[in-house]
Amino acid sequence: MADTSASPAPPSQGSPAPEGMSAKSRRAALIAAIFLMSMSAVGPGFITQTATFTIKHGAAFAFAILASVLIDFVVQANVWRIVTVTRMRAPAIANAAIPGSGYLLAILVIIGGLFFNIGNIGGAGLGLNAMIDLDPKIGGAAAALAAIAIFLSRRAGVAMDRVVYVAAFIKLALILYAAFVSGPPVAQALYETVLPSNIDFFTITTIVGGTVGGYITYAGAHRLLDKGTVGVENIGAVNRAALTGIAITGVLRYILFLAILGVVASGVVIDLSGKGANPAGQAFHAAAGDIGYRLFGAVFLASAMTSIIGAAYTSVSFLTAFKPDLTERQRNNATVGFIAFSLVAYMLITTPPAAMLVFVGGLNGLVLPIGLSIFMYAAWKRADLMHGYHYPRWLIGLGVLTCGLTWFMAYKSVGAIFAMLTA
Repeated sequence: MADTSASPAPPSQGSPAPEGMSAKSRRAALIAAIFLMSMSAVGPGFITQTATFTIKHGAAFAFAILASVLIDFVVQANVWRIVTVTRMRAPAIANAAIPGSGYLLAILVIIGGLFFNIGNIGGAGLGLNAMIDLDPKIGGAAAALAAIAIFLSRRAGVAMDRVVYVAAFIKLALILYAAFVSGPPVAQALYETVLPSNIDFFTITTIVGGTVGGYITYAGAHRLLDKGTVGVENIGAVNRAALTGIAITGVLRYILFLAILGVVASGVVIDLSGKGANPAGQAFHAAAGDIGYRLFGAVFLASAMTSIIGAAYTSVSFLTAFKPDLTERQRNNATVGFIAFSLVAYMLITTPPAAMLVFVGGLNGLVLPIGLSIFMYAAWKRADLMHGYHYPRWLIGLGVLTCGLTWFMAYKSVGAIFAMLTA
């Protein structure tokens, strides 16, 4: 049980943490964090990875999804709790626990977020191309400019949250439809979820990195911090929010997997060899014809918009490692610059968006164990950062085991991940 006798510490690293939050404001903050985390975790990267690996491994890929959900639970439960109790952003926690590590973590997350955002903008381009036959470069630019407009608006936070909500419901409805029309072998998928015919660490590392690695690890926690839902008194609500977010991502991941598995199981051949291959688009087209391909475009666009917003917002929040007193206006301007730089890079590079999204998932899978190691050390050895809160030993134990597992997976798959750059 938590010791709530200690006085709450003052907010640090730019977190507002207003006292006496109303129940309505607290609920709004939790919903915003849930959707930002869950929609970032089921972005165009995950959709592309799911299509690619379902085609390669068939029903056995279900085990990788289960592994990603379990790892997701342990990572998010720890990160959200530590950020909530310490009232500090991730780089500040890291620097306080191990001096200098916060700068390393910030650099890794920002670089990973940048690469992911380049892929996200490319994903938006693919989505608009599928929807209305718009050139992918023009479509990517249009999506990036729309995201920039959100952060230039007077009420950027409210606009961001509303776009994420709307995109989330569009995504869920369309993925459910695709899963229904594809007629997947559900019994086989459930069997392979717990008794897989093969286990591939490269696949698991990549899918974990694409759903809980890099910036995604901290997206929901930092949103809670900015909304002021912090302190020991909010632990119960934060735990429920984390579990809800993980449940949403788990359901979305599995339904998407089933939609693509139905296509693969029917014998349809999907091309993964071409430089411009779009496996997810091919799967939706096979499931529901031209209408399915247009629906894929809508799903991809909705996913890309939420991920562009989530990647930019969270990556920029790590700039507080170098300038702790960033104002909200300065952060919004930095976010605009981050998206603009990502757009310029996207316009210049020649790497296909689908290939970029799979690679960056693997890259973030390598970043995950570094950040998790720092956080678990803080929970285990730096009780002074917790302001009198007794951190649950069972959660530390799960965190340490998961940390060891992510290091092992990174070791086993690092070669294959970087080999993708020359494939």
